[in-house]
Amino acid sequence: MKIEIKCANNGIRKEYEIGVSLNEIASDMKPDLKYPLIGVIVNNRLKELTYQVFHPKTIQFIDITHPIGMRMYIRSLAFLLFKAIKDLYPEAELSIEHTVSKCWFCEIEHLPTELNEAVIGNIKQRMYDMVNADLPFEREELLTEEAIQIFEDLQMHDKTEMFKTRNQLYSSVYKLENTVNYFYGFLVPSTGHLKWFDIVKYFDGLLVQVPRRLKPEVLEKIMIEDKLFKIFREHKKWGVILDVPYVGSLNRAITEKRATDLIKISEAHHEKLISKIAEDIYTKKDYVKLVLIAGPSSSGKTTFSKRLSIQLQVLGYKTVLVSLDNYFVNRELTPKDENGDYDYESLHAIDVPLFNNNLLDLMNGNEIKVPKFDFASGKQFFNHETLKLNKNSLLIVEGIHALNPGLTPMIDAIFKYKIFVSALTQIAIDKQNPIPTTDNRLIRRIVRDYRYRGYSALDTLRRWESVRKGEDVNIFPYQENADVMFNSALIYELGVLKTFAEPIIKAVPENQPEYAEAVRLLKFFSYFKHISEREIPPTSIVREFLGGSSFVY
Repeated sequence: MKIEIKCANNGIRKEYEIGVSLNEIASDMKPDLKYPLIGVIVNNRLKELTYQVFHPKTIQFIDITHPIGMRMYIRSLAFLLFKAIKDLYPEAELSIEHTVSKCWFCEIEHLPTELNEAVIGNIKQRMYDMVNADLPFEREELLTEEAIQIFEDLQMHDKTEMFKTRNQLYSSVYKLENTVNYFYGFLVPSTGHLKWFDIVKYFDGLLVQVPRRLKPEVLEKIMIEDKLFKIFREHKKWGVILDVPYVGSLNRAITEKRATDLIKISEAHHEKLISKIAEDIYTKKDYVKLVLIAGPSSSGKTTFSKRLSIQLQVLGYKTVLVSLDNYFVNRELTPKDENGDYDYESLHAIDVPLFNNNLLDLMNGNEIKVPKFDFASGKQFFNHETLKLNKNSLLIVEGIHALNPGLTPMIDAIFKYKIFVSALTQIAIDKQNPIPTTDNRLIRRIVRDYRYRGYSALDTLRRWESVRKGEDVNIFPYQENADVMFNSALIYELGVLKTFAEPIIKAVPENQPEYAEAVRLLKFFSYFKHISEREIPPTSIVREFLGGSSFVY
């Protein structure tokens, strides 16, 4: 019996014997990819090359330049690093913490020696040796109780706790020679695919340089991000203090009915940090007249601005909030990207001259007419609203470009206080499976877009790559300009967002390319137990996305 396979890469349709593997199909079809084949998307679901096909399918061969292929590459590189360390230093424990300049910062505990250039050189050489040996990554499905026993024997308690609280009958583990580990998602076929990487000393750990997705021969450049790095380290300590550094420990806290305490403590911590920022601004009251708040999509900067405003009013300020969204140029004047679409995330989509003239007038005590923007018609307009600052006024401006020096070139730096807000995820699946901060923001945005903007999860997923690209150009290059950074992520929030996001994501149709990403996100939520929203206060940043906020947006 034969089945028809359609290749989305070239439109070819061919018949194969039932039970044919994707590897055999690839060998026959010889897909024209720029880089080595590492995976196949089957009916918009990612599959490994060993997968056997028993029904007609539409398939797409992918390499590292596909977003899914890049994730496979990075996960596989993590296993390669893990094994190299275990081979050389069996008692050492690798923790992959967070990104720095799109590279991964890692810590190694229980090394028998100091982490120095010689040790890093040994690890890197072992990794290259395995790449040259082209060793296969082997995936095995086991009863979860068997997987738990394997990791218990290996004393990898972060993984055993995750498996115990996930409630899955079967779980998959990966083997590389005699080394076993678990990874959230598929790996590449073998170590020979991992040609491009480097590891360098970074603070008290190491940084894994990964390849650029669209040009993998070039590694991501390391940028000094001291302020961002400091925030990550502070919030790692916070997760340890709360005893919830990993998903398994969070699930245990929920089972032990400690979720309410986690919510209250996390929210109190946010309030304390916001109060501290307000007090720092107050110490500069003799010259700071303008507070600029920037952050990427769904970072919670709007709610942060409103909460900061309240704390500043406690100190005696009369705060005035201004959104950069009011300063969009008329749609026909909006710049376009390389695809001919309007680039709303470009600085030139903002009426910068009008904005600066308004700021100067306000600081000089003059009254201004406040612009508005009608998103339906794409037109800027003015109504009867005016604005004037008095002696105790403080202007708070919120928007994605707020830290870009090109936004406020006419305002002297001494008058500005700059804040960067982002959702830097504080929790990880386990020691070798960090949660990208972009996933936290994507999930927030899916929920918000559906509940308040009329967009489906499919709509949001389609826009997300463009949003991310705009952030890389217009937001993240300026984050280190901030006087202070604020992490808006809450350690409990993914358990709460799960209830709202899952049904929205499940509505993504299987016949759309974005279905593969929907499947990944649904698997991601399978690690988390539900947390009720009942105890979340109305001023919480999470309320900006869930609803029930006491603020008006």
